[in-house]
Parts: sequence; structure tokens; C-alpha cells
Amino acid sequence: MKIISYNVNGIRSAIQKGILPWLASTNADIVCLQEVKASLDQIEKSVFEEMGYSVYWMPAEKRGYSGVGILSKRKPDRVVYGCGISKYDAEGRVLRIDFYDLSVVSAYFPSGSSGEDRQAFKMEWLADFMKYTQNLKLTIPNLIISGDYNICHHPIDIHNPVSNKNSPGFLPEEREWLTQFIGSGFIDTFRFFNPTPHHYTWWSYRAGARKKNLGWRIDYHMASVSLQKRLKRAAILSQALHSDHCPILLEIE
Repeated sequence: MKIISYNVNGIRSAIQKGILPWLASTNADIVCLQEVKASLDQIEKSVFEEMGYSVYWMPAEKRGYSGVGILSKRKPDRVVYGCGISKYDAEGRVLRIDFYDLSVVSAYFPSGSSGEDRQAFKMEWLADFMKYTQNLKLTIPNLIISGDYNICHHPIDIHNPVSNKNSPGFLPEEREWLTQFIGSGFIDTFRFFNPTPHHYTWWSYRAGARKKNLGWRIDYHMASVSLQKRLKRAAILSQALHSDHCPILLEIE
């Protein structure tokens, strides 16, 4: 099974930038989307259905903001919209599809970069998301949680860790949360295969950051440790240019 996760920073914008032929060429079984910034009545979902995908969508209540989606060529046994916490579900941050042998989640973590209030909201989300995943694992042990976590874990995951030590997304408390999250029974699948530096998934639009590879690795496929023997490959698809993020790939047996 080939799973792609992609923060598209607006699905309509990404379509204009050529994501559809790129997506068709990947032949992915499941595609987790974040920051879709559109409801289904604002897009032609038939463009995905023509590729063989069923379309599942969890938009934010606020138009043009946040939202997640999943495209799947495999018919899930169940689709669960949201995490059951209204303040997060109103922002369209969690969508899950369940199969007999595993479940796949598309998650869009809040960013704290717009101010103290949103950073506080992010920290509340992190605490609640930890509880949500731990409870979920009691009944669904094989989980893949894919998406934009808006956190760099280690200095190796950010182009300039010294100057960014006080930046939201690389704060000590956020990084410690990610350490605890992984320690609770998850694998950072990219690092499972690749320990080397200079691999990023997001670049600022400013100052030619992407061309200079001055980026942050904030997008992850996190897999339950129970899936370790099924992991085949993980990669960052940095040549895809439809967003300020790039897609990430996970292949499992």
C-alpha cells in the first residue's frame, strides 16, 4: 500500500498548479490532504473519482480555512469525521478511515505562529490529541497518523536550529511533546529509514528559501510500532511544487 500525505495549502490553488496530473502519476492508494481550504461544493470531486478515488472530506466551518481530506482507492469499512472535540472539529483537523487491518488518519495540527492565543490553543490540542490517540489505540492498534504536525522534532529537522530556538514549531515544549508522542508507541517512519540531515517538508515563500533548501520537516507519517515489520519505504517528495509544503510518502506491506 502506498500512502501520500500532502499539505496542499488550498486544494483549488494546488489544482491550478498542476497537482492532478502529478497525483495520477503517483498511483497512490491513499492520499491524506491537509489545509484543503475548501468544502466539497467548491471543488469538482469527480476529478479525483476519475482516478479511482473515493473522496472523504472534513472542511472547517470557516470558509477558506484549514480542513482535511482523504482520497482512497480502497473502500474503508468505516469513515470517522473529526476527533469528537468540537473546538477542533469546527476547524476540520482530523479525519479517519478504518480498514480491517489498520486505520489511516489525516491530521492538521494547529500552528502557534500567529500569536500567544493560538500557541495556547496548539498546546491544548497537543494534550488532547495525545489522549485521543492513546484511547484510539485501545481498539485500533494499527494506526498511521499522517499530516502536518507543525513541529520540528530535532535540530536535524530544521535548517537553523539556533536562530529558531524560540520559534513556534520548534519550541522545547512542542519538541518534548513529540518525543513523548513517539514514545507512546509510534514510529517516525521517515527517520526509521533515513537518519541524514537537510530533508525538509516546508519552506517559507520568502527569500528563496526553497531554492536554498532552508526548510523545516514538520510533516510526518507516524505509524504504530505494531506496524514496524510492514514498513517498506518512506520518502520526502520535494520535487512536487504545488504548495509551500511538499508531499511525503509511506509504503507498507
